[in-house]
Amino acid sequence: MKKIKYIFIACALGMTGCATTAPENLFQVAETSLQDRQMQSRFFETENEIALLSAGVAVLQDMGYSIDETETTSGVITASKTVDATNKGQIAGAVLLAVLGGGNMSIDSEQQIKVSFVTIPSKQNKGYLARATFQRIVTNTQGQVTKAETMNTEELYSEFFNKLSKSVFLEAQEI
Repeated sequence: MKKIKYIFIACALGMTGCATTAPENLFQVAETSLQDRQMQSRFFETENEIALLSAGVAVLQDMGYSIDETETTSGVITASKTVDATNKGQIAGAVLLAVLGGGNMSIDSEQQIKVSFVTIPSKQNKGYLARATFQRIVTNTQGQVTKAETMNTEELYSEFFNKLSKSVFLEAQEI
């Protein structure tokens, strides 16, 4: 009888331990999602998707990214690069904490930037829609992730798409 009682208690605790509550805004679309999608997308008047993808690979490599995967039949390219993420403010704070005897403070050390470049045929015009998204994952000196976010700066996307437009033109002219 005691065994059944302990089994029942263990099952009850196990079921309550697995219960989670979802955040209130889990399925809500961000107010800026339309603007973000417009910033991340461009239309290219070309019938050659392979040339568009090839131009995308060339631009990403020129920007210092290593190509991780290409899937030409699906129109997908992924790339990444690792760059320094040290912040002078964090370094100053760590030095001040060490001087005051507070011990070791971890600071951001590197960030991995990942790019996804996708092309799809346009349903309205002859050509392709291209969308690029840039995300970054920042890790500190102890190897912990401190930030994981989508990069939404207009300058980054403008630079990418301006270079891509030039590259598509050069590919079309076979220069």
